[in-house]
Amino acid sequence: MRVALLSPAGAMHRYNGMFHKNLHYAPITLALLAALIPDEEVVIYDETAEPIPLDLEADVVAITSITGTAVRCYKYADYFRSRGIKVLIGGVHPTLLPEEAKEHADAVMVGLGDRTFKQAIEDAKKGELKEFYRDEAGVCPSIAGRPIPRKDLLKKDRYITLNTVECVRGCNHSCTFCAYPAAFGQRVLTRPVEDVIAEIKTFKGKFVIFPDVNLIADVSYAKELFTAMIPLKKWWFGLTTTAIGHNDELLKIFKKSGCKGLLLGFESVNQETQTDINKNVNKVNDYKWLMDKLHDHGILVMGCFAFGSDEDGKDVFDRTSQLCLDSMIDLPRFSIITPFPGTPFYTELEKEGRITERNWALYDVEHVVYRPKQMTKEELLEGIDRAWKTCYSWKAIFKRFDFRRIKRWAFIYFIANIGYRQYARKFEQYDESVMTDNTDIPDVN
Repeated sequence: MRVALLSPAGAMHRYNGMFHKNLHYAPITLALLAALIPDEEVVIYDETAEPIPLDLEADVVAITSITGTAVRCYKYADYFRSRGIKVLIGGVHPTLLPEEAKEHADAVMVGLGDRTFKQAIEDAKKGELKEFYRDEAGVCPSIAGRPIPRKDLLKKDRYITLNTVECVRGCNHSCTFCAYPAAFGQRVLTRPVEDVIAEIKTFKGKFVIFPDVNLIADVSYAKELFTAMIPLKKWWFGLTTTAIGHNDELLKIFKKSGCKGLLLGFESVNQETQTDINKNVNKVNDYKWLMDKLHDHGILVMGCFAFGSDEDGKDVFDRTSQLCLDSMIDLPRFSIITPFPGTPFYTELEKEGRITERNWALYDVEHVVYRPKQMTKEELLEGIDRAWKTCYSWKAIFKRFDFRRIKRWAFIYFIANIGYRQYARKFEQYDESVMTDNTDIPDVN
């Protein structure tokens, strides 16, 4: 059977958009699905790396969707179905709104799609596709013994590295704005350490990226895994929470195992916001101390901030930019807190009548889809644009560079900052009209 696996992308992150190759590593989801059906003829099209051909030949098209790409995914689904191709759709958004997704697909994968994908393909071959394939709620399936993802099917020259590996699935936090626990719950699954190490040993080159949402969701597991990584002498990057700064034993293991960069969700410069979004692990007054501590261990930090909470006044943009400069946050990243369907944040704003936009294409964390409390929509958009440009001026890039403690990793620092500088300079070009334009896909309705 010919199977095409598609990952559509919003305009900002599309192959001809504003997301530079320096910031783009190989995704795992579709490559893993391909590995689960080794007897089929499979192609992958990741729209962040290349166009999705409208003339592709397939018996089944499987599409992965987040909320920000849902409209585009549906349009591709409608088009390929009009050609007589069976369409499966899965991912976070279809899990949150399966009945909506079913209007555009022959089958919807609800929950963790790799648990049910192989069965769906078997059913498609027999002409017996079910409407829904559900990963059983409340069950914690093993993720041991999985095949190595088929990254050979990706357009490898469009990624900074193919060396991505999953070890922890899930998070033990329940942030009110996060779609992950809303879709998949708070279960935390871990792969056997020997499986992860075996996969990493197949990688070429020095770098390894862990895209898991929280590497320290299970601290005991993290200690075991990264202790086992020490002999490999790799340089790795991943995501944790700010709690890493309070675990000296784990931080030392991170350093010994080759950790060179972490993504941390700082979220806000307002401590009240941390309480409001249920992320009290963050202590705003500790941010400078935490950055100093991580830099002392040779670890670079991408610090993520979300604007637009009810506690944010019009001064929040300049306050946040100044904190990034004063704390020497290596790679600041700014977004607009977004009420994804199914989250407590969405429920709260819906109850208050503050949701102003229903076009999912604008739910990309960079556009405003609700009425902010202390500023206008226009002021929020102008503010985030100003924060991007302030922190990615050449002067700011050099001011944030902690030469004394991380000078050995200057090349990593400047490669990443140049990538985000290009992003910052193009940011205002991607307004609502650009984000909602899907006219490149034929309209079959």
